[in-house]
Amino acid sequence: MASKKIPHGEIRQSQIISTYGPGSMVDLPDKSVIVGGLNHWIFGNNKKKINEERLQEKVSKILGCKDIQLYEPPLTSPDDFETVYAGIRTFIFPTWFIAQIEEKWQSPTGKEYRTRPLMSWKILREGKYYSEDRKKIPVVPVRFVQACVNGHISDIDWDSFVHQEGKSSCRGHLWLDESGTGGDFADIFVRCEKCQKRRPLSDATIPNRNALGFCQGFSPWLGSNVRENCVTSETDKPTPNKILVRSASNAYFAQTINVISLPNHLNEELEKAVDRVYDDFLQCAETITDLVIYRRVSKVTNALQGFTDEEVWELVQRRKSNISKEDKTIKQSEIETILSSPDSVGEDQPEGDFYARNRTDLNLNEQLKDKMESIVLVHRLREVIAQIGFTRFEPPISDIDGELKLNVTPGALDFNIKWVPAIENKGEGVFLSFYRESIEKWVTQEAVQKRGQALNNGFKSWLQNKGISPDKLAFPRLPYIMLHSLSHLLITTLSLECGYSASAIRERIYAGTSGYGILLYTGSSGSEGTLGGLVQEGKRIEEHLMSALELGKLCSNDPVCAVHKPHETYEERFLHGAACHGCLLIAETSCERRNEFLDRALVVETVEGLGASFFRGSGSM
Repeated sequence: MASKKIPHGEIRQSQIISTYGPGSMVDLPDKSVIVGGLNHWIFGNNKKKINEERLQEKVSKILGCKDIQLYEPPLTSPDDFETVYAGIRTFIFPTWFIAQIEEKWQSPTGKEYRTRPLMSWKILREGKYYSEDRKKIPVVPVRFVQACVNGHISDIDWDSFVHQEGKSSCRGHLWLDESGTGGDFADIFVRCEKCQKRRPLSDATIPNRNALGFCQGFSPWLGSNVRENCVTSETDKPTPNKILVRSASNAYFAQTINVISLPNHLNEELEKAVDRVYDDFLQCAETITDLVIYRRVSKVTNALQGFTDEEVWELVQRRKSNISKEDKTIKQSEIETILSSPDSVGEDQPEGDFYARNRTDLNLNEQLKDKMESIVLVHRLREVIAQIGFTRFEPPISDIDGELKLNVTPGALDFNIKWVPAIENKGEGVFLSFYRESIEKWVTQEAVQKRGQALNNGFKSWLQNKGISPDKLAFPRLPYIMLHSLSHLLITTLSLECGYSASAIRERIYAGTSGYGILLYTGSSGSEGTLGGLVQEGKRIEEHLMSALELGKLCSNDPVCAVHKPHETYEERFLHGAACHGCLLIAETSCERRNEFLDRALVVETVEGLGASFFRGSGSM
C-alpha cells in the first residue's frame, strides 16, 4: 500500500474561497506558493456537490456558462489508510529569492546600505544558496512581484529593471540595497554587482512611467507556462504592470456571491428525494418516459416513493433547464419569502435549511412604534457562498440588491469553467422590518436631502480617485446607508449580550422595491453556528435597538468624526459620513460592503446637529 502523501500546508475550506483561493499567494515555512486553479484540484473519493438552485442560476448568468455546478473544496481524509490523494496543487511563486546574508555597501555619496544577494530559483540547490566558500545559506522569497488589473501576475524582470528596461546586455549578480526601517520603496535599490547599475524600487510606483513594462498575461496558478493576451478593456491597449507586495492586503480579493437558502415552492421532501438520485440517474432523463424507466431501479424507486411521475419530472426539467420562473434579484427573493407569512416560514425540522417565526409580542416605545413593522426570529438558516473569480489591486463590488458588479476584470479560476467552489454554513438570525411609508417620508425631508448630496459628492470623488466611470456604479440610496449604519450599531450592541463575537455576526441589508429590513445572522462551518444566542436576544431586540441608538449619538472621536466631510481629499474617506473606528466600523468579515457607505447622522442626531436622522428623540424602554 502506498504511504499517504503529507501536504506541505493546510487551509480551512472556508478560507479556500476567500483569502487563499485560486491565484492567491501563501507563505510556507521555507517558500511562497501560489494556489492552483480549479484544473489543479484533486477530489479523490470525497467530491461533495452543493445544491442551491438560486445561486447556480446567478453564477451561470454572471460567468455566461450553462449549468454551472457547485462543489465543496477538496477535503483531505483523516484516514491514514486512504490511498486516493485529495488536495490542491500549488506552484512555487515568486521564483526569485533573497539570500540571508547581510553585508554593508556604501554608495558614491557615502551613504551606507544593508545589502543582500537577489537570485533566481534556477541557481539554488535543494532550495538553498551555496556561497563561494560552499556554505549553505537559507533564502527567503522576495517581497515584490508584478501584476496587472486583470489578475495576471509574474516575477519582476529584475535584470531588465536595473539595467533600464533591457538596454544593457549585462547580467551580473544582483543585490538588494536597503536603508531605514520603514520599508519605503525610495529606500530600496536594486544593484548590479558587475556594472554597478543601480535603480530605486520607487521608480516602479511612478504613474505612467511603466518601469515594469507591459503585462505578458502570465497565469501561473493555471500552469507554469500559461499565458494569454492581456489588454485594457476600455482602451484595448496592452495593460501596464504594477508593483505588488505579495503579502499586501490588495494582492488578492476573492470574488464571491452568497445567498440564503429559502423554502422552495415545491415540496421540500421532493427536493431531497431528487437530490439523492439526480446525479446518477435523473439528469440523464430526456423525457418522462425515461424517468419511468429509471424508476424501475431499486435505488430510484426507494428515493422517489410517494411522489408522482409528473411531480418528479417537473423538478427535473427545472434543474436541467437551469431557468428560474421568476427573474428576481437575490435579496428580493429573500425578503419576500421572510415577509410572506404572518406566522412562520419553512418547517421546524432539525435538518431543515430555513425556519423563521414572527414575533407577536412586540414591545415598541413611541420612538420605534411608527418605524418598526415586524421582528422575525430566524431559528435556522443556510448560507451558501461560491467563488466565481478574483481581482487584484481593487476589490469587487456588489450593488445593494446583492448582485455582483464586474467593475474590475476578474482573474480566471480555470480555462473552461464548468463548476465553482462553494461552501455552506448553518446558522441563526433575527430580521427587522421597517415601514416603507416611514422611510420614504423621511427621505423627502430637506435636511436629509442635503445630507444625501454631501454623501453623493463624496461618492463622486471616490469614483474619480479610483478612475471608475460614473456609469458603471450607482450611488446607494439613503435608506440603504441608514439601515447599513444602524446594522453596525446593532452588531456591536448584540455582541456584548448574545455570546457571539462581533466578527461572528454578519449582516444583510434589504433596501429595494420589496421592502426595507436588516437581517443579522451567524453562519459558520466551525464552532460558532447555531448556538441559539442570537434568537434568544432577538426576543428582546427592542432593548438592544435603543441601546444601539444611544451608542450612535456620541463617538469617542467626536467632534472630529461627526463633522467629517465625505468629499475632502486629505483623508480619502470618501464613502464615510460620520463614521470611524470609534463608532461604526466593524470586522470586514461581518460587513457586506467592506465598511463603506456608513453615516451615523442618518440614524441619530450627532453633535453636529444636522437634523437628518431617521430616529428622533431619546426614548426609553
